[in-house]
Amino acid sequence: MSKVTVFGDGGWGTALALLLCSKGVDTTLWSVSSEYAEYLDKNRENVKFLKGISLPKELKITADDDLAMEAEYAVFVVPCEHLRSVSRRFKGGNFSHIVSATKGIENESLERPSEILTEYFDRNKIYILSGPSISVEVAKNMPTTVVVAGYDGGKKDIQDLFMTDYFRVYTSGDIIGVELGGALKNVIAISAGISDGLGFGTNPKAALLSRGLAEITRLGVKMGAKAATFRGLSGIGDLTTTCISTDSRNRGFGEQIGKGRKSKDILKETEMIVEGYATCRAAYELSKKYNVSMPITQKVYEVLYENKSPAEAVKELMMREAKEEDYE
Repeated sequence: MSKVTVFGDGGWGTALALLLCSKGVDTTLWSVSSEYAEYLDKNRENVKFLKGISLPKELKITADDDLAMEAEYAVFVVPCEHLRSVSRRFKGGNFSHIVSATKGIENESLERPSEILTEYFDRNKIYILSGPSISVEVAKNMPTTVVVAGYDGGKKDIQDLFMTDYFRVYTSGDIIGVELGGALKNVIAISAGISDGLGFGTNPKAALLSRGLAEITRLGVKMGAKAATFRGLSGIGDLTTTCISTDSRNRGFGEQIGKGRKSKDILKETEMIVEGYATCRAAYELSKKYNVSMPITQKVYEVLYENKSPAEAVKELMMREAKEEDYE
């Protein structure tokens, strides 16, 4: 029987640990906090990140690093800003497969999760799991479809590990595209939330999704991804889910911004990480580095980091120079 450690006790990490445990996989959920690990082990409910979902007694919960390293499969589901420190902490693990379910881009280095992991583990052991997958829906066994990307045939092992009758997994060879789709969609989701907060309807949201996908694709192709990847699960699929779901943290964060609240105040009140907030800065820097036009990302950046009013940002987007539509 395969042995798996899921590193990260957030909603998504907990949902993946539940999925694996339900298949009879020997699964350990690792928490950085020994206090919270004890709480989870005793109460069997992740009240911070996945409230109302019971954790089965078969799921092992620990903050012990040595116990966590006793696994064949390591699944990293920590916020991107903490992935480097956690990877460094467990680089001595003799894992046969390393899966990243982290979505984001590191601000300091502008590196994707797989690039961070490659600094501590064998590149050929690293795989990316991404796609439209709201954690609470997965925890409730709602039909979900994702994609796993990797450099070699080992991604079939990951596909088999996670596949169930409610969790369908496709494979891809485009790690760059799958990672960028999963990260950059959070920035567009913030813009969709801002639109909701301003009281707009479906017209602007449809425009944000379609033009947002175009700018994500432009940057992705410039960075070496395949354009077709962004028309798949980790592209338009994940983008759509994150922009419309009432359970989306990034869309909800944007909605509060649209209603006039300041980002620092919202972030202080939430236990959960709003990935798109940090990713927006990295995406903005990447657009400049690769000289790619990303007008929606730029305006979200100006709202979040330069105190531009959301209404003014919308006006500036709408009044840009008239041009022919491009799709990539």
